[in-house]
Amino acid sequence: MLTSIPTYALYGEGVVPAPGGFAHIETIAERSALHDWEIGVHRHDHFVQVLLVEEGHADVTLEGVSESLSGPGRVIVPAAAVHGFRFREDTRGFVLTLSTDFSTRSTGPADPLLTVLSRGGLALLPPQATARAFWLAREMLDLQQQWQQQDPLFLALAEALIRTLVVQDLATTPDPRADRRLDRFRRLVELHYRQHLSLDFYAADLGMTRRTLTRLTTAQLGCTPLEVIHRRLALEAHRLLRFTNATATQVAAELGFDDPSYFSRFYQRMTGRRPAAERRN
Repeated sequence: MLTSIPTYALYGEGVVPAPGGFAHIETIAERSALHDWEIGVHRHDHFVQVLLVEEGHADVTLEGVSESLSGPGRVIVPAAAVHGFRFREDTRGFVLTLSTDFSTRSTGPADPLLTVLSRGGLALLPPQATARAFWLAREMLDLQQQWQQQDPLFLALAEALIRTLVVQDLATTPDPRADRRLDRFRRLVELHYRQHLSLDFYAADLGMTRRTLTRLTTAQLGCTPLEVIHRRLALEAHRLLRFTNATATQVAAELGFDDPSYFSRFYQRMTGRRPAAERRN
């Protein structure tokens, strides 16, 4: 019985390496051909993944939404996003996996590198970006044969590749009000949302008052800090109900709810659906 979403660094590998400084590239065929060209639903808690389709076709499931992509195109999967792929046989391309600390290569909070890695999604590639992106991918694949941990040249090529994708992504509109304190708050939420800690804990860790934290999230996200935490809980509940065989009671316990009835009411308030209805879907 599947009661949790499979989590990997590289699909199918049970041992997850230490996330800091991890980077890896491989062809689509290298792994998917071993699984009948289908990569089942899973996630990478500490890794961002970039799929580059040069030729062929991929059916993509990203956070429960199914879309199709024909090459040349790309898919960016943010850390912890639930996703899966089914490729047409002999589809050509690459899969790049990077630990989340790769985002520290950004030049500042308004750097579009941060936006594209956190937002993710599918996009077609125009000719100029296609030529550059796949040239960089091949260079990285060759370099990986001589791989050393945190090879600066490999990581520089990876950054050049991501920035090539950023340039052609017209939907990327960095927010000039971006604030590193907000990034720190989001990281804290990611670490502690299951523990149902008070806002005093988050504010103290950030070195600010609850009022300042509330002003920060209201100005930049349009919601309170508690709503940020509740949305993260609801997202995780949705993933577990949708992609595993866990019961609503098991999901409630996994997410730190002592009362399954309260969890059911919480989920309905956040999503408009009862947990049982989500499981039937």
